[in-house]
Amino acid sequence: MDSTKSPDEGSSRHPGSGDTAASGPAPIRFLAGRKVLVTGAASGIGRACAEGFAAAGAEVYVVDRAGETAKEVAEAIGGTAVVADLSEAEAVDALPDDADIVVNNAGLQHVAPLHEFPPARFTLIQRVMVEAPFRILRRTLPHMYAHGWGRVVNISSVHGLRASAYKSAYVTAKHALEGLSKVVALEGAPYGVTSNCLNPGYVRTPLVEGQIADQARAHGIPAADVVDQVFLDRTAIKRLIEPAEVAEAALWLCGERSASITGSSIPLDGGWTAR
Repeated sequence: MDSTKSPDEGSSRHPGSGDTAASGPAPIRFLAGRKVLVTGAASGIGRACAEGFAAAGAEVYVVDRAGETAKEVAEAIGGTAVVADLSEAEAVDALPDDADIVVNNAGLQHVAPLHEFPPARFTLIQRVMVEAPFRILRRTLPHMYAHGWGRVVNISSVHGLRASAYKSAYVTAKHALEGLSKVVALEGAPYGVTSNCLNPGYVRTPLVEGQIADQARAHGIPAADVVDQVFLDRTAIKRLIEPAEVAEAALWLCGERSASITGSSIPLDGGWTAR
């Protein structure tokens, strides 16, 4: 869902590999020799993905406009920092084009009634969350096709499957990303490329935490009530999702046993869409 930025929480396990604490087994490096490009990778879900993919043996391009933080993450995981503002087409078109795996994660949010929603903000959200993934995939798919293997993991949202009031730009962008993912799944299948969406509910990130004041104003409730009355109102599991949980699912989609999964949207929403 609203999930792109968060505290420094990452994943160091390959799903099914067991605990990787100091006393546990080393992570399975099943992605050794692969290159992965992760957008919005300086924090939140993106950082968790960058850490998880690096632990699985991949070479990670840490893409973010927050240059210093991106460099810190890249240094910590042995990856490569790529500082880029994804709202600028020229910057997107200059990103590396040799990724075997693309994780489209970067995003932003704005909460306001539609009749008050700033058009410039609406356009910005579409550029970062729809046009940038399109441009990235347009450049990276030929590499995947040439090698007969590729994985596209789009960090969508429960808002790619359901709508909420006051989020016209975000809901529009996530629904568009869902469509883009399905087209890539159809076109990429003959070349060994899969494309899927992950659809988390509210994730414990600064992007979510930064909405609290705006949500309180929009809904006319105290800020202290936003988490329970807005964020968790429609979920069966009453807690925020952790970034590492989403990263685990992203890693699983790149494993051998998920090779037949493509064109799918996989909710990690605490039961939101079960209603």
